[in-house]
Amino acid sequence: MGVSDRAGDGGSVLEARDLYRFYHAEDDETFALRGVSLIVEKGEIVAVIGPSGSGKSTLLTCLAGLDEPDGGHVVVAGQRITRRPEATRAQLRARWIGMLLQSGNLLEHLTVAQNIRAAQSLAGTGGQRPEPGKLLAQVGLGHRASARPRTLSGGEAARAGLAVALANDPPLLLADEPTGEVDTDNERALLELFRERAEAGGGLVLVTHSERVADSADRVLRLVDGRIVDA
Repeated sequence: MGVSDRAGDGGSVLEARDLYRFYHAEDDETFALRGVSLIVEKGEIVAVIGPSGSGKSTLLTCLAGLDEPDGGHVVVAGQRITRRPEATRAQLRARWIGMLLQSGNLLEHLTVAQNIRAAQSLAGTGGQRPEPGKLLAQVGLGHRASARPRTLSGGEAARAGLAVALANDPPLLLADEPTGEVDTDNERALLELFRERAEAGGGLVLVTHSERVADSADRVLRLVDGRIVDA
């Protein structure tokens, strides 16, 4: 699983500095993130753990540019993604970030191969992209290219979602509970694929409750009440 050339010459694929995010409900103000900073190097897997409500999902959406932090900034592959128009963030996200969501990132009306092509079309022109068949072979689904998502098993859907996330060979992969819906064998297979991705030079942030996922990471960050504490 190779990682294509990308913007930025440094060793990091992700730099998040002093991220704050708060929400208002009538007179109450709730802080989801309180000054979170995070750097992910090329070839590094970082697991983010913590109790429910600790800010893990908010952190992931801010890192992806799906949500704007109230303070701080995020740089991916040398490109600042915060404080940019939504259309610009969407374009940067499509090109430089792969996302593997717990709810799945497959469109039901498309085949698995068509889902990959759709993700590639969002990134626009320029840059080399892996062939859908090659991507699916790498995740062990070469024989399921023409399958619809509803016909996939839980493990197959997770691996197909990973193929879609890697459609544009992004330097950064963000995953929310990537093994939450799979059995032990499929979890092991996904962890091996994540490690292959890191060894090829990609950076990964995995939000998880799984001890196996955390144990497989190069570094573990614990998030509690919107702050990173000692894991």
